Amino acid sequence: MDLRVLTYNVHSQRDDQDALAAVVRDVAPDVLIVQEGPRRFRWRGKTAALARSFGMVVAAGGLPSLGNLVLTTLRVRVHDAWSIRLPHTPGRHLRGAAFAECSVGPTRFVVVGSHLSKYPDERPAQATALRAETSKIDLPVVLGADLNESFLGDAWRILAEGMTDAAAEAGGADRPTFSCANPRERIDALFVDPRVTVLGYDVVDTPDALRASDHFPVVAHLHFT
Repeated sequence: MDLRVLTYNVHSQRDDQDALAAVVRDVAPDVLIVQEGPRRFRWRGKTAALARSFGMVVAAGGLPSLGNLVLTTLRVRVHDAWSIRLPHTPGRHLRGAAFAECSVGPTRFVVVGSHLSKYPDERPAQATALRAETSKIDLPVVLGADLNESFLGDAWRILAEGMTDAAAEAGGADRPTFSCANPRERIDALFVDPRVTVLGYDVVDTPDALRASDHFPVVAHLHFT
């Protein structure tokens, strides 16, 4: 079974919404992992509207995961969904993660989305908590996250342990994902279970992507055996 997965920090939908919808629809992912989605007042309606703009449906996330979302097409069946909150320092931004157990035909897998702190002293503990939750899962895991750090950081190392970095596997490790105005770092990661084969990887840096967010989205073509 092949699956196209996109992970995307949508910058709290502060930018060009038509361009944002165009980016996602052009990629046509089966699964979209969103960071900085709706998380406060009327978040359910706003999340549903965001999914409709992409031609997708909501699988998991929102307020319980603090703005992380998993969206899917109708090709993907969702069996379960849950969220966790990550450790944080009082007074700082709350962080969480969204989980969706999915299947396409007989193939089951779990999609995870998260967004770690901008503060270096918080990220390792958050990554450790997220890694502990994913380690409980027996199914293949696909994790998309804005880590707010490069592959040299401790949080990145913690989450990458035992997983495949899709960019590195497909020769895209030198492609920056942030910022659109001054691309300089790859801080948006897509990790996959070693049982999943990475067939392709790309950073979507189209003209629409430049208008849609401050992050470039990343897309991977995955094969499940």
